Amino acid sequence: MPESPGAIDVENPATGEVIDRLELAGPAAVDAAAQAARKAQPEWGAATPGERAAVLHRVAGLLEQSAEDFARTETRQCGKPIRLSREFDVPGTSDNASFFAGAARLLEGKASGEYSAEHTSSIRREPLGVIGSIAPWNYPLNMAGWKIFPALAAGNAVVIKPAEITPLTTIMLARLFAEAGLPDGVLTVLVGTGPVVGEALASHPEVDMVSFTGSTPVGKRVAELAARGPRRVHLELGGKAPFVVFDDADLDAAVHGAVAGALINGGQDCTAATRAYVQRPLYDRFVDGVAQLLDTVRMGDPEDPATDLGSLISAGQADRVHGFVSRALAAGARAVRGGTGPDGAFYPPTLLVDAGRDAEIVRDEVFGPVLVVLPFDSDDQGIALANDTRYGLAASAWTRDVFRAGRASRELAAGCVWINDHIPIVSEMPHGGIKASGYGKDMSAYALEEYTAVKHVMSENTGIARKDWHRTVFSGVAGPSGAADV
Repeated sequence: MPESPGAIDVENPATGEVIDRLELAGPAAVDAAAQAARKAQPEWGAATPGERAAVLHRVAGLLEQSAEDFARTETRQCGKPIRLSREFDVPGTSDNASFFAGAARLLEGKASGEYSAEHTSSIRREPLGVIGSIAPWNYPLNMAGWKIFPALAAGNAVVIKPAEITPLTTIMLARLFAEAGLPDGVLTVLVGTGPVVGEALASHPEVDMVSFTGSTPVGKRVAELAARGPRRVHLELGGKAPFVVFDDADLDAAVHGAVAGALINGGQDCTAATRAYVQRPLYDRFVDGVAQLLDTVRMGDPEDPATDLGSLISAGQADRVHGFVSRALAAGARAVRGGTGPDGAFYPPTLLVDAGRDAEIVRDEVFGPVLVVLPFDSDDQGIALANDTRYGLAASAWTRDVFRAGRASRELAAGCVWINDHIPIVSEMPHGGIKASGYGKDMSAYALEEYTAVKHVMSENTGIARKDWHRTVFSGVAGPSGAADV
């Protein structure tokens, strides 16, 4: 076993309790895992789709059986409310495993056809080989599943680095795969830091693709390292999702959607509703409605089922969020609710108004329970303000007008546009962004395209030895019978 560069304590951010202590991996462990994956992948890649599907189905079932253990562990390592872990994170991951179990059996290309008069063509989708995956800390179990399931369904081997502060449910998931019969070496979890394990994984010569979810700056570094291969890259990066409320919207629905969209997972979600643009006739009532609803939010012990808002991932993250809020207030924004500062890793739900359209709080990703509300006048202005960002992961539009909804779905520049809702995802539909939010898709059949190579197979079907096109290379010219004039 390669020597460990040290150990790390996994802490419950809500209490500061150390819940586990794990050895950290180093470059030697990355090399060993990549070599093992390279050795194991051909056999797994040669398994039938049905055989790969069976393993994924068993994992989905095992995850359902141990759902409470996964939910409690996820909550304890992240500080997120237990209701979110029980009702979203764990069942969503199990559903995703079931989806890719089925999708594994549908890895199809175009049907054979004669696209040239003398040849029959077909398309094969084949595994890439070894996938190096780097997952974030905000949804450790979900993100591990999003990366592992489609890669394995397509016949690849995976070496995954979870965030070193939240690795426990990824390790538990890997154990389920072993129990489900996945061959040794096909899936390896490495607990290590980004600068050590992440960089070694992104640049390892045995890695054929790097899949990364995290911040845009780190994503750029991952792409830079992977390009030296060169190797394929999938990036799901930051977001600054606009929440556009037109003056005909259902106000009650929009208010509840904004609070849910802004506070989910403590706002530590790349698709969270972070900047609401509200058409002026509804602006004051929207702000009042959000403020009143925030007053009902229960912040407290993440393991209490009555808790709505748990802790953030760390006291440091709470301080970072408050830094954004403090600078916004100093620049002229006003806190309608919250903004009073952190209590350890806890940060109160915060509603800001009167921020400038180019303010830091409006343009940069805060990753906390903070919603900024700004007014707009015309429809053109609302869509322009929503698109005035370097990010493009998600957006939502709120209207009862089918034509406004259609326009928003076309013109909002994001990988996902919700109409009269914000946040819901399903395994059958893709997730991924544009612009500084990255490229490539998680979930859905589109994810299988990320983890497969398209091979064109072209078979000559005339039996003629001397082809007519050969005359473009040498003087012998094939006649109608296939005999060359020499």
